[in-house]
Amino acid sequence: MIGDFFKRKTSKRSIKGERLGSEEYIDLGELMESVDISEETDTVIKVAEIHRYEDIRNMTDELYNGNILLVDTESIAGNQDALKRVHNELTAVANDVSGDVAAVGQNFIAVTPSRIGIDRKKIKPF
Repeated sequence: MIGDFFKRKTSKRSIKGERLGSEEYIDLGELMESVDISEETDTVIKVAEIHRYEDIRNMTDELYNGNILLVDTESIAGNQDALKRVHNELTAVANDVSGDVAAVGQNFIAVTPSRIGIDRKKIKPF
């Protein structure tokens, strides 16, 4: 999944207190396994990868549960028909839950539940 590994080029101490040499990696997935934020918050941002249209079923439940969905569409970016079907389905679910949907960059679609909007203006310095 995206962001599973974080590369450090320094020899500073890692999050777990271990010394890291140059070019070593921290497995963020392993580090975060012990953290369960779903019990502490009402809304969670869920990151999902889609490889085919049928994967969408597993994602939409998160929106109905009130979570925010960030969908990585890179694997289907070359298939415009599949990409359009996925976007249409996510738009329909967003409408169903009175939420919002917007493309984020080239390979991501953000979908929110009700009462959470997506600002389409980029924050730019100066």
